Amino acid sequence: MRIEVKDLRFSYGGAEVLHGISFAAGAGDVVAVLGPNGVGKSTLFRCLLGFLRPRSGEILLEGKNIRSMDHQELARQIAYIPQSAAPAFNYTVLDSVLMGMTSQIGVFSSPTAAHREKAMEALESLGIAHLANRGCGRISGGEKQMMLLARALVQDAKILIMDEPTASLDYGNSFRVMRRIETLGEAGYTVIFSTHEPNQAFRYASRVLALRDGRLLADGRPAEVLHEDTLSALYGIGVAVRCAEVDGMNYSISIPKGEK
Repeated sequence: MRIEVKDLRFSYGGAEVLHGISFAAGAGDVVAVLGPNGVGKSTLFRCLLGFLRPRSGEILLEGKNIRSMDHQELARQIAYIPQSAAPAFNYTVLDSVLMGMTSQIGVFSSPTAAHREKAMEALESLGIAHLANRGCGRISGGEKQMMLLARALVQDAKILIMDEPTASLDYGNSFRVMRRIETLGEAGYTVIFSTHEPNQAFRYASRVLALRDGRLLADGRPAEVLHEDTLSALYGIGVAVRCAEVDGMNYSISIPKGEK
């Protein structure tokens, strides 16, 4: 599934927030949208999901403008995974995942055995099938994020948009969630996730879009475009980029040096 963004512009009132954003991503791409707070990452996502209408420009799915799609058609193409948050109701993990199939089941219909089997398969693929009957208020932050991923997978959408998927997670759970994102890309999904962390882009993304003041500062493979001067300009601090070898693999890492 290919998504293409052409000269996207969006304004809140008279203040332009996105300034001519263009990029494309296809099957197997894991795209990190990188940048500090307030640069337009969330606004970009809301436009991609059809929640906001751009002032100008196009968003195309397999060449079709999303403006011509209704909510159900768009949901079959793009799934949204929000930041993990405390649930309002203590639904079971399985029931929470089944909610991702609303467009397939219907609002007033009940899930069938086939729907439940499909939801369990999604939970099994993410390693949390043992939590199926547990209330979602009684699982960890990392497990909630996996649950939200499973809910997105049962939509059958091939484009996954994730808003800061490791926000508030500890080091171990952050790794587990990001590793799952990496494997989804390997499985042929198109994944677009936002992050404040350059090292997540270096480690897990096949491509990075670096946003500054609503404009693309860099677009390309992380190791090729996330240079020290780019990261320093992005965050307003001195940043060093170094290479580290771990178990025979070379990784680029960023290290803040302090105020510029």
